[in-house]
Amino acid sequence: MITLPRPTGRKPDTAIYERRESAVRSYARVMPRQFNRAENVWMHDNQGGRYLDFLSGCSTLNYGHNHPVLKQALLDYIAADGIAHGLDLHTDAKAEFLETLESLILKPRRLDYRAMFTGPTGTNAVEAAIKLARKVTGRELVIAFTNGFHGMTLGALACTGNAAKRGGAGVPLAHVAHEPYDGYHGPEVDTAELLERRLSDPSSGLDAPAAILVETVQGEGGLNAASPEWLRRINAIAKRHGALMIVDDIQAGCGRTGSFFSFEGMGFTPDIVTMAKSLSGMGLPFALTLFRPELDQWAPGEHNGTFRGNNHAFVTASAALRHFWSDRRFEQDIARRGALVARRLEAMAAQHGLSTRGRGMMRGIDVGSGDIAAAVTTACFERGLIIETSGAHDEIVKILAPLVIDDAQLSAGIDILETCIAEALGAPYGVAAE
Repeated sequence: MITLPRPTGRKPDTAIYERRESAVRSYARVMPRQFNRAENVWMHDNQGGRYLDFLSGCSTLNYGHNHPVLKQALLDYIAADGIAHGLDLHTDAKAEFLETLESLILKPRRLDYRAMFTGPTGTNAVEAAIKLARKVTGRELVIAFTNGFHGMTLGALACTGNAAKRGGAGVPLAHVAHEPYDGYHGPEVDTAELLERRLSDPSSGLDAPAAILVETVQGEGGLNAASPEWLRRINAIAKRHGALMIVDDIQAGCGRTGSFFSFEGMGFTPDIVTMAKSLSGMGLPFALTLFRPELDQWAPGEHNGTFRGNNHAFVTASAALRHFWSDRRFEQDIARRGALVARRLEAMAAQHGLSTRGRGMMRGIDVGSGDIAAAVTTACFERGLIIETSGAHDEIVKILAPLVIDDAQLSAGIDILETCIAEALGAPYGVAAE
């Protein structure tokens, strides 16, 4: 049984944050503790509380906090005075990352992609992807999907569906059409056919697109998982209409859905893939845009970024690829744990008349409303479990546990979630795991 020390309930001194930090902060408001240490699947606050982390930095920490293999690789590199910042200069760390990516990820999957090092975050990778698509095709329109989330800079934000996020732009968000995602109108409506019909009709008002941008599982939009068949058809539609297919793998990639890329085994190959979050393996800022070699039509310096050469992230990323992706064992573990999560969530859903969402280790349960979901996550935090919500109305309670979590820890966290859902719904429940 996993023991979780109860938080003391004493709120930390927040005077400096109230005085100096912007009101835009959000997570700190619903998790009012001051954290000072983290290892593996645990976060610790400065009052002695220990928390099981089912958030993982929004899938930035797929390998847990401060994984010893990655940490040691970084410590050794720093101790040897390795290059920290290198713009786009050639460095040992970059060469090692590219060679490791090629040998362990691309070649075994028969993928031939050029790697573009963008700015340090996912939105930078998306901006580069849509900018490249527009450059290559000579078109402006990008087709994105309902409930999609792609970032907070203006180009990526234009592709994002969430009204609250879009409302902060302050300017029109143009040159994007938001089409219905798989299942948006219910199982009886074929949204791929609707898109094909619109693009084939010269009077539909939908211009020929430069790109179609899609998440295979919508991380922020509610853990909606597109079917392989639907994704194959969207890819075929893109090709038929001269557009590039972009898969946003920022949250769903690096093993979160079971394989390194979320589209593996689905019968199509994207033209462009965006990655970030767990790419560095240790929470270091690192984003990457991958694309077919013939699309590499950039002039030198045409797109750049001061922090596109984060060599510390190259080091930990290489270590993560070698440690976790040199054979199939890690994928097999993810599949087993994902099946465990699915079984537990489906049992909860059946008991309470709810429904589940997601794929692999990227799953959640629809509790019916944002208010109920907020009550669930608050109750979980009070019991020592960090977990968040997702969806258009924040109605999905979302599990993003580290992929390295062991079965006892995973089960203990789900036990807490089960208790808190029953409590929030006013249903009978058993004793919480503590």
